[in-house]
Amino acid sequence: MSTLLCVYFGAALLAIVGTPIVMRIALRINAVDRPGVRTVHTKPVPRIGGVAIFAAAMCLIICVLFLDNQIGAAFRRVRLQLSTLLCGAVFIFLIGLIDDVRGLPAKVKFLAEVAVAGTLCYVGVQIKTLALTDEMVLHLGWVGCPLTILWIVGITNAVNLSDGLDGLAAGVSAVACGAIAVFAIYSHNPIMAVFMLALLGGLSGFLFYNFNPAKIFMGDCGSLFVGFTIASSSVMCLTKSSALVGLALPVLALGIPIFDTFYSMLRRFLERRSLFAPDRRHFHHRLIELGLKQRHAVIAIYIATLLATGLGSFMMVRRDGGALVVLACILLLLILLFRVVGDMRLRTTLSALQNKYAVARREKQEQRIFEDLQLRFRRAQDREEWWKAVCDAGTGLDFAWVSLTLADDEGNVDTRVWRGTAAGGNGSRVVTMSFPVKDKRTQKLIEFEVAITANASLEAAGRRGVLFNRLIDEYGLAQEPATAGAASDS
Repeated sequence: MSTLLCVYFGAALLAIVGTPIVMRIALRINAVDRPGVRTVHTKPVPRIGGVAIFAAAMCLIICVLFLDNQIGAAFRRVRLQLSTLLCGAVFIFLIGLIDDVRGLPAKVKFLAEVAVAGTLCYVGVQIKTLALTDEMVLHLGWVGCPLTILWIVGITNAVNLSDGLDGLAAGVSAVACGAIAVFAIYSHNPIMAVFMLALLGGLSGFLFYNFNPAKIFMGDCGSLFVGFTIASSSVMCLTKSSALVGLALPVLALGIPIFDTFYSMLRRFLERRSLFAPDRRHFHHRLIELGLKQRHAVIAIYIATLLATGLGSFMMVRRDGGALVVLACILLLLILLFRVVGDMRLRTTLSALQNKYAVARREKQEQRIFEDLQLRFRRAQDREEWWKAVCDAGTGLDFAWVSLTLADDEGNVDTRVWRGTAAGGNGSRVVTMSFPVKDKRTQKLIEFEVAITANASLEAAGRRGVLFNRLIDEYGLAQEPATAGAASDS
């Protein structure tokens, strides 16, 4: 126990001493986070505080693992897995540091996380069994590998996305580290206890400078390193004890970041935005919008996290169905918390899902109509067949009317008009578009004007206008009209 205490206090001391040094380095290399639309701070703040957390935790971990004692002997028994975990943590840290200093696309970071998680699975660090109760044990088989990758990548990004307020990610992650450390000691896994206490010490020392008002941010190098280490260490705990509580405790400790990440991804999916797109609608942003100050919002999340983790610790003494009931009740309370804050509305979500799939169905239908019209235009041999294809396009794409104007070399103007059955009547919304298209055969400009019904949405009307434009651009006028100055309706 004295070794574990030395690990925690040693890492905390290193972080307290090292963070000011990292602050000066960050200012010198201009690794600062400036105020913007995505941030809540109002002045530039150094953003590579994760270097101090990383250095403090890794120094103590490496020193303890090579001691000639029980912990060192345990390390040598699983040297391959632990060495891979440590190398993966270093790699993830470096990816985050490059992103903080130079900038990296979100997809690159995501692929790096998947690669490292896959490597851990390859050397045996994966979720193989889950003991729901003493009698009910799930053997996951091949499912264990993708589940492990999903777990590691998900937790890593949950911690990363929670780094939005002063002290938020560091404090919530510290609670998770403490919970996993307690479970590791309870399940006689001193190595993972060392890992978590070293990380807890680094986070504790860093919080002296990171709590509101923050003098430094942990940045991606810190949040990715912390999230990856917590996730992979919890999986390592399961290799010794397959009890469900080994995953349940970090889930509950990181419950708010996990749910926040899930809802953020769902929201972006429904809004048809990139899953990696930034926004200001996270859980902590909602708390500030409700009137809480930064400090109070962070403390409120701390309290909720401690309550969830404290209640979840009862799962360690219940190895029957009661543990599952405890887990389900706490998760329902977390969902209720999101509902109260206003981050989740079931009816709104269902309505958005229906709208998204309705849009997808319309797009597929319009694409099929477009492909059929392409065949129709290809068969056009003269001006009359070509104009009938234009009329078919107006019908298929739900236009109110189409007008074609063409001037010949002598200045004579030929105008043709097609009108749909509705023609924008009965209160229908109509979008009018006018565009010149060069005929590929005569090199003359064709002036098209179309009116598109926009009952579904303006976006849908614009999309159908683009499809019509593609048809006219790809299949120009087959032959010049024979009669100049004539006007006709079809």
